[in-house]
Amino acid sequence: ESKFMKLATLKDSTRDGRLVVVSRDLTLYSEVGHIARTLQAALDDWEHVGPRLALIAEGIETGGQPTRRFHEHDAASPLPRAYQWADGSAYVNHVELVRKARNAEMPESFWTDPLMYQGGSDAFLGPRDAIIVADEAYGIDLEGEVAVITGDVPMGCDVETARKAIRLVMRVTDVSLRSLIPDDLAKGFGFFQSKPASAFSPVAVTPEELGDAWDGGKLHLPLLVSINGKAFGKANAGIDMTFDFGQLVAHAAKTRALAAGTIIGSGTVSNKRDGGPGKPVAEGGDGYSCIAEIRTVETIETGAAKTPFLKFGDHVRIEMKDRAGHSIFGAIEQNVAPPAVAEE
Repeated sequence: ESKFMKLATLKDSTRDGRLVVVSRDLTLYSEVGHIARTLQAALDDWEHVGPRLALIAEGIETGGQPTRRFHEHDAASPLPRAYQWADGSAYVNHVELVRKARNAEMPESFWTDPLMYQGGSDAFLGPRDAIIVADEAYGIDLEGEVAVITGDVPMGCDVETARKAIRLVMRVTDVSLRSLIPDDLAKGFGFFQSKPASAFSPVAVTPEELGDAWDGGKLHLPLLVSINGKAFGKANAGIDMTFDFGQLVAHAAKTRALAAGTIIGSGTVSNKRDGGPGKPVAEGGDGYSCIAEIRTVETIETGAAKTPFLKFGDHVRIEMKDRAGHSIFGAIEQNVAPPAVAEE
């Protein structure tokens, strides 16, 4: 049976939106309310619902299915809220760099035991929703990541079982407030106020949709980040990923079962280059997936950071294309705004 499908959630008058199946080229969609009203409902009964959604996806491609025009700006995050969002930090290069910036030593164990924190999952931003922050002084940063949505994962499972539990893959823009992070972490309880709502790509796709770019645990494609229309990063998500998604999911499930609809993030995609920390795109490098990294590199090289964090009015875009140059997940495009502007 086919497992090829792209799924999206269209905004409506409810909190959870309504599930639709989207064409591979992201131009059309089909309503599937008669099969599953929401993505969470589909994940809860994936054995039965998955194959039926795959048939709809096939029908869209062959023209046998009624469709409407799909617009990415009508989409909420694939899961507008989730029972669980846990973000890993699988690219240890990134961890090493940002810790260097705040003069924190990196323990050797970080290479063998993944970092992970529990994020807020009660309300995610849609892929075109503004990033709303009360104060620019909070040090607004974006982190480009890959994320997976799991089915039910048994407690204490091995990595192979964890890989098999991956149902969907999507992209995430994780917002970090860099000026608030040191105080948050100093308390010893992890990120809290420094991690506002994250945004996810317009569509989530089955691993099969990714073809040979997906090896069961890593996505081997560049993550394209631009800020105010300028290329900022194109780091490859399959390179320098110390822990793959199977390892991250198994880590999360070590002492508790994970319920269907759990989202696990990769952490900021980050590539080392030639033994160094990587170069900006403007200098022919693969750039960065967050501003903190380029600031660290600037500090190491010149003694001071010069790239500013995001300001109100800035525009960020994150996307991933297949080898033929087609967008896989649609784009996350967001403006940064203060609360008052957002309400008008």
